Amino acid sequence: MTFSAGKAPAVGSHVLLALGRTPNTDDLGLDKAGVQVDKRGFIVVDDQLRTSVPGIWAMGDCNGKGAFTHTSYNDYEIVAANLLDNDPRKVSDRIEAYALYIDPPLGRCGMTETAVRKSGRRALVGQRPMTRVGRAIEKGETQGFMKILVDADTKEILGCSVLGPGGDEAIHCVLDLMYAKAPVRTLARAMHIHPNVSELLPTIAQELKPLA
Repeated sequence: MTFSAGKAPAVGSHVLLALGRTPNTDDLGLDKAGVQVDKRGFIVVDDQLRTSVPGIWAMGDCNGKGAFTHTSYNDYEIVAANLLDNDPRKVSDRIEAYALYIDPPLGRCGMTETAVRKSGRRALVGQRPMTRVGRAIEKGETQGFMKILVDADTKEILGCSVLGPGGDEAIHCVLDLMYAKAPVRTLARAMHIHPNVSELLPTIAQELKPLA
């Protein structure tokens, strides 16, 4: 049980502490090869995943660029494109995205609200609780919410969060639009299939308000 001033106590049986990761690169002999690592042991790479030594590339968790299965596979695609296809793909081209497989699941892509506020840019936000999503009500799983963040000037979609049933799948509706650099109007005017959690994303895109 934990206590916080002015808030009700939270009761639980276990506490999970996430303290980060340390890459197991210390026994690879990178110093002998001249491959540079940072202070945490991650291999330093450029935007196309080249290390400090010509001909050596670093993919996956060891480069500190993602630590997810999907980012590791995308690392491979970037290296293969550059090495084999003369296609200059870059890490900076990809949009941060991940899912937490909790109950209910969380799907996230792009910037968080905290990151948007820190950026200082003018932004719009649209949000709905899962209690107002028909599919969530039907399934009896109304915990969570959906939120979309948009640049107020360019109407570029900055980020999206879907915490609720199917959130890990529904998030891709927005992620793909972000890769296409489509304005939020494209989402707002889309017709999604009923009844699905993702059908509320266009509705939220029509209800944007200035981020206070």
